[in-house]
Amino acid sequence: MGEEGTEGTVHLLCLATSSGVPLFCRSTRGGVPTRQQLPFSVIGSLNGVHMFGQNLEVQLNSARTEHTTVVLLLGLEELTNIRNIERLKKELRASYYLIDSFLGEPELIGDLTQCVDCVVPPEGSLLQEALSGFAEATSTAFVSLMVSGRVVAATEGWWRLGMPEAVLLPWLLGSLPPQTARDYPVYLPHGSPTVPHRLLTLTLLPGLELCLLCGPQPPLSQLDPQLLELWWQPLLEPLRACVQLGPRALPADHPLHEDILGLLLLHLELRRCLFTVEPSRDREPSAEHRRRLLRSFYTLVASMHFPPEPGPSSEEKVEDTAQRAHLPRACYLVSGPEEPDTGWRLVALQSGPRRLLLLLSPQSPTHGLRNLATHTLQALTPLL
Repeated sequence: MGEEGTEGTVHLLCLATSSGVPLFCRSTRGGVPTRQQLPFSVIGSLNGVHMFGQNLEVQLNSARTEHTTVVLLLGLEELTNIRNIERLKKELRASYYLIDSFLGEPELIGDLTQCVDCVVPPEGSLLQEALSGFAEATSTAFVSLMVSGRVVAATEGWWRLGMPEAVLLPWLLGSLPPQTARDYPVYLPHGSPTVPHRLLTLTLLPGLELCLLCGPQPPLSQLDPQLLELWWQPLLEPLRACVQLGPRALPADHPLHEDILGLLLLHLELRRCLFTVEPSRDREPSAEHRRRLLRSFYTLVASMHFPPEPGPSSEEKVEDTAQRAHLPRACYLVSGPEEPDTGWRLVALQSGPRRLLLLLSPQSPTHGLRNLATHTLQALTPLL
């Protein structure tokens, strides 16, 4: 819920439906976590509305109670069958970093697109080969290399993870404080909501982590320095280049048109995306403003202009096929007055499984937006 006149304050309140006892309340103001809490009278009122609606089999749409829960750090059994509410409240504290990162203004976009945030390393084939060899040496199928919550490279097993865990795991790591190594129990909302897996992480360089999702084996102690040195020491320079990527997502030498201030490229079949607002950082608007513009534009595009297409079906009607043939493939928006050299340009282009969104400077002429987007998509297609 949000509050008016409080500089964009947002509260996330979690209640036990059976008793109305608050499990946690997390708040942000202007995208920054705050200790401000909701008054007990407001909490009681919300619970009363929920119980009233529940008794009448009425769903509280304004609070978005879709009965959807994210159980990444706590099992579904613990959330649905509460035995000790004080213990549950204590265990939920492990989720605060993750929850706060969703309430703030994240640098990632996977929460909105349900695609995995990725980066394109300069020496991708070398890193992929080393990652596969390391996974075989540790007998672990689910291994990835991450920088700032974005996937640099991953094994086939890791890419086979379902949604939402494929998005949540990198997001979780991006929200946690830096550590040299971790042995973290996690539940997979889709794949294993009641039995935890182990998420092992090892920091190769500051900001760059090696991640393994596994069962009881291997122990963290087995991932000794000699094993790491064998596979990763020869790739020290390519690894350093990955650290430099960070929010840019693309190699520094990858050419982009000078009018591009930010971009979002999605591969809708692979469920992966590249998102950056780093080009031309010395120009307005700020990185935060660019992210807000692209996120808002994506929401508009996905909901109104590029709706999901139905899958192939033997019973598909002729009129449905004709309707799909007339779906838009490009659109643009001017944020502000559409006058020369004013208003940020936003353009979206869909081609096959790929969708590209660009934020462009006011100097970019509207009649050339589609051509610029087409050339940019062609240049980015080999990367994703």
